[in-house]
Amino acid sequence: MGADFTLDQKLYLEGFVSGAKAVQVARGAAPAPSAAPVAEMTGPDAASHRAMARTEAEGRKLTPEEKAKREELGLDAYDRMRHAARDGAFPKGPDVLRWKYHGLFYVAPAQDSFMCRMRIPGGILTHWQFRGIADIAARNGGGYTDITTRANLQIREIPPTDGIAVLEGLVGLGLTAKGSGADNIRNVTGTPTAGIDPQELLDTRPLANAWHHYILNSRDMYGLPRKFNVAFDGAGTIGALEDTNDIGFQAVEVIDGFGIAPGVWLRLVLGGITGHKDFARDTGIVVREGEAVDVAAAIVRAFIDTGDRTDRKKARLKYVLDSLGFDGFLKRVEAKLGRPFTRVSAEAVKPRAEPDRLAHLGVHPQKQVGLNYVGVATPVGRMSAVQMRGLADISARFGDGDIRLTVWQNLLISGVADADIAAVTGAVEALGLSTKATPLQAGIVACTGAKGCRFAAADTKGTARAILAHCEERVALDGPVNIHVTGCHNSCAQHYIGDIGLIGARVPVNDDGDTVDGYHILVGGGFGSAAAIARELYQYVPADDALAVVERLLKSWLAHRTAGESFADFTRRFEPDALKALAEAA
Repeated sequence: MGADFTLDQKLYLEGFVSGAKAVQVARGAAPAPSAAPVAEMTGPDAASHRAMARTEAEGRKLTPEEKAKREELGLDAYDRMRHAARDGAFPKGPDVLRWKYHGLFYVAPAQDSFMCRMRIPGGILTHWQFRGIADIAARNGGGYTDITTRANLQIREIPPTDGIAVLEGLVGLGLTAKGSGADNIRNVTGTPTAGIDPQELLDTRPLANAWHHYILNSRDMYGLPRKFNVAFDGAGTIGALEDTNDIGFQAVEVIDGFGIAPGVWLRLVLGGITGHKDFARDTGIVVREGEAVDVAAAIVRAFIDTGDRTDRKKARLKYVLDSLGFDGFLKRVEAKLGRPFTRVSAEAVKPRAEPDRLAHLGVHPQKQVGLNYVGVATPVGRMSAVQMRGLADISARFGDGDIRLTVWQNLLISGVADADIAAVTGAVEALGLSTKATPLQAGIVACTGAKGCRFAAADTKGTARAILAHCEERVALDGPVNIHVTGCHNSCAQHYIGDIGLIGARVPVNDDGDTVDGYHILVGGGFGSAAAIARELYQYVPADDALAVVERLLKSWLAHRTAGESFADFTRRFEPDALKALAEAA
């Protein structure tokens, strides 16, 4: 092909011609003669383009998103993004997807603005990075940030002129938003107490950072058919929810006498996607810490080859595993890796310590004698820029300078000396925040909701705050209960794993088609050793009524549970009608 074509254009044309020829052959027709054979696709985009060509060769249609990525991968759109910012223009058509490759989400009609989601490996920031993000949010956004369920931060209400300023401001802080949206590997999560946890088997910070930088420096990692989640759990006091990820690495202790060296290994679990009602499952494979990045990369490359590019709803790793089976898929991964995996029986692995569901709030001793981390409750993850600057000051003055975000939409200030605990808790409260570890505050999670997301059917953050205020005044809980409020079936707040899960729904109020915010309400979900998918109990409950429904469910548990029975176990003991009857009588 002529030198006038860019590499991406060459790859696109090669993929198109290869696909067209393959379709002709599949239909029994001889391919049209060509002046010269089409060269084998090469370069970092070749694997994804070959996967697209194979799909077309099978007579199947690519999704519009796949065609858009073949025409121009979002990573290559930066120059056009700059010009759009200069002109004050939001993206249109396929560019809405392409801009997400740089972390900019056009969220209309919920807000006529951008949202920027960052990459914060392991959820750990320095105090000066945290303050810098606050300054960007105040200068270029809505003056606040949201902590996400991937231990990440979002800046919202960014005008079209300021998207590039936000991205370049983050780079100036040593951060990036690249690949935080669209069909990419999302923020790398790890144990939030990594390196300071008395219980942990492994410090996950080096792993999260290594995988983060591998992704950023390997262009082929951006050729996925859909998004992809990876988490590292070091078996610490606060869980990383790794079993809800496409790939989970769990620190485990292997016992002597099973044919491999005893000690700490990482157990590989695959296929978690709780929005599609599935947890990651144990593969029987263990890897050494130094092998984890290579293994993750091989899995992603096998997924690039095999993921569905015709149906966005079936384009996640779970469906590849359903189709090929775990053994079939893992053989492909071993081929990418160039060696066989190490496998052990379940009996070779010691039971892991259980996480503490309240440990992400309040004061807790670190493994470093005389030091503590302090968990700070941020109401469903939202913080003002003023609060962020105050927290940065507290971390710099009284802590070790780190701010640690968690998947529970709160944060930890680490390295606080025993003598400074009272000063820290007082300073946090002066910011209008809290360190109190109440069961409801520790377990309330909400996605962005209808005020910031076009997919959401209800104001989830408003509902979550209202549930918290309503129930804490009326119900005296003595054990943890997780309440997850999500706006749509994308399940960003993971409603299926909550003790109580709420998913947004428009509730009809008259025959004219008028609707109000509402929810379907589910019960009995769980995670970790208690992993379970919640089942639906109520449909189309108006948001105003949901508060009382949750209250009655909690009171019925307190009144009718057996000794030591968790809320989830209690709800699983009854058929739906019987459970609703108990709640109505509470």
